This record gives sequence, C-alpha cells and structure tokens, in this order.
Amino acid sequence: MATATLELVAFDCPDPTALAHFYQQVLGGEIKNEGKPWVDLHLPGGARLAFQEAPGFVPPSWPSAKESQQLHLDLRVADMAEAQERVLALGARALDLDDEGGKRDFRVFADPAGHPFCLIHP
Repeated sequence: MATATLELVAFDCPDPTALAHFYQQVLGGEIKNEGKPWVDLHLPGGARLAFQEAPGFVPPSWPSAKESQQLHLDLRVADMAEAQERVLALGARALDLDDEGGKRDFRVFADPAGHPFCLIHP
C-alpha cells in the first residue's frame, strides 16, 4: 500500500516563467502564477510541474562522474525527428543525439535552464 501520492515535480531555475513556457510548449497545459518566484504548469491528465526561482542557480552537468544531473524527465514522443526539431527550436540544447543507428530508443537534451531530459520513442 502506498504511503503517498506524487503531487508535483519542482525545478530550481533562474527564470520560472520562461522555463514553464518551455515545458508548456513541449507538454501542453496551463501556467499559473506567471511572473512569480514559483510558477506551476498544470499538465493535461492532472500531473503538475513547478518552477522555483533559485538565485545563484548552477545547472546540472551531464554526463559527469563528479557532478549530479539532479533529475531528468523521460518524455515519450510519437515522432523522434519531429520532436527533436521542435524542442531545439524552443531553446533546448542537444546533449546526446547518438541513437546508435536506431538501436537506442532515446536522445538526451537540456532544457533552457540546463536540466537534462530525454525524448524516448518506442
């Protein structure tokens, strides 16, 4: 029996509104508290992401044996090429695009604040 249910995943970042808009363009949803130090993104289906202003924010380093990536999201996509083009146009940065000739079902990116995320395709 579960002790708790997941309420949200919160990201530290330098600009909560900007990062909320990035993820809204990728995942959809509705932004609440825009322009505040804590911004919520209510996703379709009920999940929620939150973005918290963190002065002095240092983005995670990926890959690094010495430093933690802190967290990452796996985002399932129907069309890898289309999704990759879209996230890059929205301000993501490619970290690892080598899918080993189609043998690997994911590619790694960083959001505009530097948090790693994967696009995965079955």
